[in-house]
Amino acid sequence: MTDNKPLLEIQGIGKAFGGVQALEDVEFHLEKASINGLIGPNGAGKTTLFNVITGIFPPDSGQIRFAGKSIQALEVHERVRTGIARTFQNVELFESMSVLENILVGMYTRTRSGMIESILRLAHTRREEKQARDRAMELLEFVGLQDYAHQKSSDLPFGWQRLVELARALAAEPRLLLLDEPAAGLNISETNQLGDLILEICSRGITILLVEHDMSLTMSISDQIVVLDQGKKIAEGPPRDIQANEAVVEAYLGKGKN
Repeated sequence: MTDNKPLLEIQGIGKAFGGVQALEDVEFHLEKASINGLIGPNGAGKTTLFNVITGIFPPDSGQIRFAGKSIQALEVHERVRTGIARTFQNVELFESMSVLENILVGMYTRTRSGMIESILRLAHTRREEKQARDRAMELLEFVGLQDYAHQKSSDLPFGWQRLVELARALAAEPRLLLLDEPAAGLNISETNQLGDLILEICSRGITILLVEHDMSLTMSISDQIVVLDQGKKIAEGPPRDIQANEAVVEAYLGKGKN
């Protein structure tokens, strides 16, 4: 029997910081294996919503359901383990580590060996470490950086560092991948490569929620788009409908917003 439930359900989410209402009664859902854009002017609440979904901030109201279950009580690492991973606006790699080591860090929720077992170098621990390294190399090959596995991550060009961060998020084996400005700082060629990678990731059954200021990228790869303005959802639908929506045009161009 096919399970047609949405993968992620955002139900009436509200979040305030002091007297500022960052999110107000936000509702939408994400279908499995879909690409979903989350757009809006600066300060619309997009990154705040990412932080609520991943457990960095608790919502003041509303519910988040993932694969049919509430994740309200789960800590950040528990949400990663259940299948939610993300990247960040600013690249957040461990600069002193190699590219390969950064990917291995992303697998920590999927490994079973504890510290004592690792120190003792037990047989099953060695097997697990080899499997992890093999998988990390597969992910680096997927993003085209297998030849740079042993370089320090800080030595890579900025665009490549973004690809390392993407591979590290995939190392957690997510069912839902949240991408926060993944094309920021990339040139046209790198942005096109990123779009192809996102499409390939989705084809492997992973649901994508994408915050991105590059509207040509967002519109070209998204199945659905949710638009926020001043913490409220003002539109939702396929890219063609969003491009023609007067409220969306006004949010970006009207009322002196930046």
